[in-house]
This record gives sequence, C-alpha cells and structure tokens, in this order.
Amino acid sequence: MKFIDLHCDTLMKTAEANKSISLLENNTTSVDFKRMKKGGSLAQFFAVFLPTEEMFIENVGEIMDDDIYINTLVNTLKREIGENSSMIALAYNYEDILRNEKNGRMSAILTIEDGRSVQGSLDKLKHYYDMGIRLMSLTWNFENCFGYPNSDDKEIMGKGMKKFGKEAVEYMNDLGMIVDVSHISDGGFYDVAKISKKPFVASHSNAREISPHKRNLTDHMIKTLAEKGGVAGINFAPHFLQPDTTTDRSTVELMVRHLNHMKNVGGEDVVALGSDFDGIRGELEVDSIHKMPMIFDALEKDGWSIGQIEKLAYKNTLRVIRESM
Repeated sequence: MKFIDLHCDTLMKTAEANKSISLLENNTTSVDFKRMKKGGSLAQFFAVFLPTEEMFIENVGEIMDDDIYINTLVNTLKREIGENSSMIALAYNYEDILRNEKNGRMSAILTIEDGRSVQGSLDKLKHYYDMGIRLMSLTWNFENCFGYPNSDDKEIMGKGMKKFGKEAVEYMNDLGMIVDVSHISDGGFYDVAKISKKPFVASHSNAREISPHKRNLTDHMIKTLAEKGGVAGINFAPHFLQPDTTTDRSTVELMVRHLNHMKNVGGEDVVALGSDFDGIRGELEVDSIHKMPMIFDALEKDGWSIGQIEKLAYKNTLRVIRESM
C-alpha cells in the first residue's frame, strides 16, 4: 500500500550539533529514503520546524536566525535528494507527484512548522513559496503574526486569527500553499474555516473526544474540516493518542480507535496520515516509516475496506494537494 505522510521533523535532526546524518540511510531518525521506499512511500512532507532559543542551544549548539536555519534545512534536503535522484525527487504540485511516481521516484514536499519567521509580511510568504515551501503550520506553541496557539488557557484558546493571519490565509490560497491548523487555537481554526476557499489540513492532529489534549480536534472541528474538503493526519505521539495524556506508549490499537472515531464523525474522506516522526518521543509501536503498513493491516482486520484504507493512506491527501497546491 503506497502512502503519503503529512508531517515529519526529520530535517531538524540533520541540524543537531556534532552529528552527521544521511537521509539516505541512518540509525538515528525514524525516516530515511531507504525505509520510505521499503514501506511503500508515495510522498513525504518534510517540515522545517523552528525551534525555541532553548532548543537551538540544546540541539544545534547556537541560536540561529530563522531564515538562515530554514535555508540550511531546505538546502540539506535538496542536496540529499540530488545525491539520490534515482530514488526521490522534490514535488511542488500534484502533477509532480504523479510524474515522480511514473518515473519510479518517491516525492518530497517541503513545509514550515510555525509561521513566526513570516513576521507579518506577505512578501516573506511569497519568498518561502518560491523556495519550494508548499505547506505552512500557521503557529506552533506560541503567539505569532498569524494568531494564537492551542492552550489550556480558555481565553487564549478562544482567540481567533490576527488581521495579518486572515490576509495570509487568503494569500496562501492564491499562491497554492496549503494552510495547516495543527497547533492553532480553536478560535483560529474556525477563522481559517471561514476564510479559506481551498481545503486546509490539520497535518498531525487526533480526536479530542478520545484523547483530551488541546492539540487534538473536537468532533465539530472534524466535521468542519470534512465539510471544507480537508484532512486530519493521525499523529503517532502517545500524549495525542492516549486517553491519559501523561501515558508514554503509542500503539496501533489506539491509532485504529482514533481513525474509526474520525471516520465515523467526519466520513472516510477526512482521515490521513501525519506521523510526526522525529518530533515525538515515547514507546512507539510504529517507530519507523517502513512500519507504516502495520496500520493498514490492522485497519483491514478491523473491517476497513481496501478502498477506505487507500483513502487514508494517500488518496485523501492527494486530493487536497490537487485542489490546494
């Protein structure tokens, strides 16, 4: 079964101090090109996650300017792809993915997680688009020029998009850059739903009805996302899967439970994959990209048809790409 994964943080690992990581093959990350191919990957969304100052110091060894950091990680992926061009190629739209597949290549799609570096400038958004960025997670865990994050603080959670954020969503629609609402406040989610003329995504978010973490989606959000033609990518992180958000174990059984709930609430066209590989910790049953078929096998045993599994695995996300990029 081929598949598309909407989110991994693997590029972050390539910037860690005193490490040399090959994206072709390594023993450090959950994602590399050889394991992608072994698992059946059609396309992988590679995120440039913007660390906090503390994370920069701890992992990179120094604080870097956001744009220098973005350029570094983008160039790393482009270099690694160039060195393995018979296996994988960058994709900037739906046609590129189909062309790469026809030529026996997987696709890599660039994203940014946390739009803070945009700094309220539509010109910066266009600059990132021209670099090859095709999806942006509007916020991470802090307020930025777009709006506010998910939070246990009800006041923050209820806040919507800022004026620039609303303008930016419209502009991203025009550019062909997918809007990602994972990490955003509930108020921000509903603003995006009102404004966006194209399908948007929650690239790595689960069902709040099962796991009450505020990063997850309420049933009403899942329905709204489905009505807008978007998808939610199942996140493999234990604290987004477990009913007890302090528990540190991620299982296929829990993924199946979330996916059944999301499918029952929003329909079979809303479910997708968003592993969050290399951005999550814990005891992971699916701890590598090549193990993705374990989920498909479990869903088939649970009664999902092959057609429904194909929608989850790649068809739903491919439709969003076709309509949004």
